[in-house]
Amino acid sequence: MFKKILISEDHESISISVQKTLEELNVPTVDYVSYCDDALAKVQKSIRENDTYDLLITDLYYEEDHRQQNIKDGIELVRQLREIQPSLNVIVFSAEHRSGVIDSLFTESKINGYVRKARNDSKELKKAIASVYVNENYLSLDLKQEVKKLNNYEFSAYDITLVSLLSQGVLQKNIPVYLQNNDIRPNSLSSVEKRLNSLKEALEVTSNEQLVAFCKDLGII
Repeated sequence: MFKKILISEDHESISISVQKTLEELNVPTVDYVSYCDDALAKVQKSIRENDTYDLLITDLYYEEDHRQQNIKDGIELVRQLREIQPSLNVIVFSAEHRSGVIDSLFTESKINGYVRKARNDSKELKKAIASVYVNENYLSLDLKQEVKKLNNYEFSAYDITLVSLLSQGVLQKNIPVYLQNNDIRPNSLSSVEKRLNSLKEALEVTSNEQLVAFCKDLGII
């Protein structure tokens, strides 16, 4: 099992719960911080002292308070830690449920595990730690299915542009003007209508409003 783990979590009650879970796993050294800047400082110190952490368990979103912070979320924290300790294992422990966001954490931030804060999250966290310890990425089965569903849609940059414009209140009939001004092709009204209709059919929604809502829920826009 991991010998030294750092918890970065701004809610004390959740941190205590995670610490209890790690105690049950007999992890010898567990440190806790409630700010991302402090997490970075802890890791930097551990590197200087040649006593590095094996695993970081971090929240994704941190509430702002009176203390000014340079690192304001878990994504930026992971990015900076990857630069100074590439081998550090990372499990994100968050209430975030959007498939697009979770997928990007694995593909872009290169995290090793994701556990959603929900019922039975202590059991899930134990499973995640055990999997990551043997060099296997961890994502619960239900979230895997959601991410797989997302990837099956294969949203292109063009698709995201169209839906993003709709979400900003741009009327469908006016989208071609934006595309033409930004040299994005195809930019005819018929092409825009055809692609949006194709997306709605694939996602089984009937209106542009539902399409926007669906993509927001997935974390696409």
